[in-house]
Amino acid sequence: MKPVPADTDRQNVFGAVPFIKLLGVRREFSEGGRARVVLAERAELGNVVGTVHGGVLMALLDVAMASAAVSQRGFTCTAVSLNIDSSFLAPARGELTADGEVLDPGDDIAMCRATITDSRGRVVAQGLGSFRYIPYP
Repeated sequence: MKPVPADTDRQNVFGAVPFIKLLGVRREFSEGGRARVVLAERAELGNVVGTVHGGVLMALLDVAMASAAVSQRGFTCTAVSLNIDSSFLAPARGELTADGEVLDPGDDIAMCRATITDSRGRVVAQGLGSFRYIPYP
């Protein structure tokens, strides 16, 4: 695996991440310590009961919080997850929206939270996480 090319515009590095492309996640905004990412339901993302797999929900929580964290720092660095505590509250179906926000930007570690809602506005998952700021490779 290779890092995202160094000449990638830092505000748009999100869309250059191979895993994000694979999932089909779209970032609506990331600014001032807040971010929103959206994912359309696809059969490839399903689980045995016909809903979006919990691992996909974890990825959405992760990228929403990390996007919020890097926006807090003006995209001058990246943020990697140290810990994420998640709660799955309802079956995830349809288009999913994850809203992340920084609770405490810290010096080296940001504390964040995120909520995922479905197309009806129902909360399907929530997460709290810590993210370490690191320089871009």
